[in-house]
Amino acid sequence: MTTKLKVGITRDILNAKGEPAFGARALETLKAVADLEWEYLPEVVPEITPDIAARYDALYVNAARVPGSAVARGDHKLRLVARHGVGYDSVDVAAMTAAGVLVTNTPTAMPRPVATIALTFILALAGKLFLKDKLTRENRWNERMDNMGVGLSGCTLGVVGAGGIGKELLRMARVFDLKLITADPYANMVELGYIGARMVDLDTLMRESDFVVVACLLNEKTRGLIGAHEFSLMKPSAYFINVARGPIVDETAFIATMRERRIAGGATDVFEQEPVAADNPLLAMDNMIVTPHSLCWTDECFHNMASIGLKSIVDVLAGRHPEFLVNPAVLAHPRVQVVLGAAKDTTSGAASRAT
Repeated sequence: MTTKLKVGITRDILNAKGEPAFGARALETLKAVADLEWEYLPEVVPEITPDIAARYDALYVNAARVPGSAVARGDHKLRLVARHGVGYDSVDVAAMTAAGVLVTNTPTAMPRPVATIALTFILALAGKLFLKDKLTRENRWNERMDNMGVGLSGCTLGVVGAGGIGKELLRMARVFDLKLITADPYANMVELGYIGARMVDLDTLMRESDFVVVACLLNEKTRGLIGAHEFSLMKPSAYFINVARGPIVDETAFIATMRERRIAGGATDVFEQEPVAADNPLLAMDNMIVTPHSLCWTDECFHNMASIGLKSIVDVLAGRHPEFLVNPAVLAHPRVQVVLGAAKDTTSGAASRAT
């Protein structure tokens, strides 16, 4: 009798109706595999515990953290942690690698949605959208002349990070006749040349840009990347936007910059601590647009993420290398070599028929 493999999906992916926020269609990827059982975790958890890791062969994780302690015990069954999204700073990747656990993400689902929200912020700030909404609602119609927007033609867009999201934003921004610059020591210069973007160092980007957008990954090199020094370089007329991760920006320095109105305004979808505290000064500022790390969440975005992420689970449990592996060094781990070699036998080939 074949032992069924078990997949857990963190419960924080469910909406208020108890339905998956990514829609039911993506679940067909799991349902198509005969020798696989899946379920939502019994309750919402802030992090994956050793007991959870001992219960499941694979986990599909939304916001829950995956610390090294989850796989520190000898009884964990985990073969794979699949992240719902592109960022994986919530996963202790080094600990997973040492324990022989593959980690995947969904990078191809994110560039267009996140680039779109960056453009949404740029357009809203340039047009003073929220201020003009307020003028209308408060019967301050005659103040229109004193609240002129900013035309984008000839302005400079500076993107910190020229990965998938950064490049997509630069491509999309060309239609507005913006000058394009980026700061990223690992960027593909040839590809940026085709896009029409100029590579500069970070200080130059902060000085020259009319709109600064942070779109890089959070890691030890980028944590605190934008601080008091960088903000001091910005033009008084410039805007600062973060669509990446909160800790990339020194929030104390950002608050001081915004409070003293040393730049024209800002927008952020992310915060240093999430959920953001109700008394965070950024929430009370009239020159800020704030959203709860979800502005890019659409039915299309979530379906695409789930389809990619759940497919990685099926692939690994079927003995195939997943497409988007965060920790390729784990492939040398003896446990992984056994898992990828033996999984085809334990699933009786059923997983290979999954879509």
